Amino acid sequence: MTDRKRLARLRGRGRWHEALSLAGDDGLLRADILNEEALFAGSADARAAAAVELDRVEARLEAERGRILHAQFLAERVEDPRELAHFEASLDAARRAGDPVLEAWARFWIGIVHQVVRDDHRTALPHFEAAHAAGQRHDEPVLASYAIRHIAFAWQADGRHEEAWRAFEESVALRRAERFWPGVAAGLLTLAEVAHDRGDTRTARRLLVRARRTAERCGATRFLERADDLAQRMAVDSRASGG
Repeated sequence: MTDRKRLARLRGRGRWHEALSLAGDDGLLRADILNEEALFAGSADARAAAAVELDRVEARLEAERGRILHAQFLAERVEDPRELAHFEASLDAARRAGDPVLEAWARFWIGIVHQVVRDDHRTALPHFEAAHAAGQRHDEPVLASYAIRHIAFAWQADGRHEEAWRAFEESVALRRAERFWPGVAAGLLTLAEVAHDRGDTRTARRLLVRARRTAERCGATRFLERADDLAQRMAVDSRASGG
């Protein structure tokens, strides 16, 4: 018997708690089952639980709508004010749901708007720090990797170069442990760019090769153009120095 048929049979028998165990992380399906229990069994707890599930769904939906607009910003470099509004709505919904991980992701994306879109590291940093702490506390290494990476950008802008370098390395290590290869490619490329800016050409070249290979293997083609640009800058600098 398929899970769908088992689920229908359990619901047909009013065994809603067992049906929930088959719903996984599908928030809309879970809310549907809980609302059914609320309707037929008169359960106030089910009503409350359905509201929480829908708040989680809303938090995810608002975050994803904001991410679409952020991708648009990266392509066009024009801010859409709805981007921040979506992430703030995601934060509100996550807080209503009492979901600390969704709350941390929302704060991360709010930080991204301030740092990447508006070039305001000072406003962004507390959001990244909160997201990083939550990622560590709730065993969410990918979240932690994103947050510490953008903390590193803020530190780099503030002249805290050694701390920033270690934070960039931490981000890559977290992503490698999770086999999140597109993220590894991005992290290696950033390290290569930072090494080049510091005048460490040997390290920059080594990291650039690793970044390019990783990006090619996992389809992260967006980073290849940046890798080409860095390679060209390194070649120009090498000719200028007679190297």
